[in-house]
Amino acid sequence: MLGRRARPRAHRAGIRIPVAISARHAHLTQATIERLFGAGHALRLHSPLSQPGEFSAEETVTIVGPQGRLEHLRLVGPPRHADQVELARSDAVALGLDTRLRLSGDVDDTPGLVLEGPAGRVTLPHGVILAQRHIHMSPEDAARWHLRDHEEVAVAIDSDGRDLIFEDVVVRVSAHYRTELHLDTDEGNAAGVGPGTTAALLEPHPGKSPARG
Repeated sequence: MLGRRARPRAHRAGIRIPVAISARHAHLTQATIERLFGAGHALRLHSPLSQPGEFSAEETVTIVGPQGRLEHLRLVGPPRHADQVELARSDAVALGLDTRLRLSGDVDDTPGLVLEGPAGRVTLPHGVILAQRHIHMSPEDAARWHLRDHEEVAVAIDSDGRDLIFEDVVVRVSAHYRTELHLDTDEGNAAGVGPGTTAALLEPHPGKSPARG
């Protein structure tokens, strides 16, 4: 017998946020890039990404875990100050990794893996994460919607048969961001996300204060 349907959450009036799927990828340091592709190698543009200054690179690597390997992992540029590999849960299971749910940049106490490129192999001692769902948000939108950096919100996606509410969505505010909800491939597939999908920002549960960073 089906349970009684929960009372629907109210939408915050007029707030629709574009949704993007963040497939598995890696951000690498210049030193790691050179060990994988050769001395002096610079990442080549494959296509610009929605966040200003970031791009999908032509370069891909193979990643090797305790129980498997995945080929053609796309690199994202520009290079960063620390190596980070972002996977979906299904990817981690295929590799045999016990990954942690983290925000980008928080790689302490995370598992590592092996990267293989045309010029060599690199063993990362840590840096593999499951990216917590989040909203990149401009300061202007954050001010307009009365949201703060690291605040947790809920969003609803109406996708014609696969409607879902995502709780625990972290707001990341920066002048370098364009407002956009990022889900991984598992989450996006579950919600039937496609081109042009948007999410509605929901009101908090009655009596529940939003988390603040």
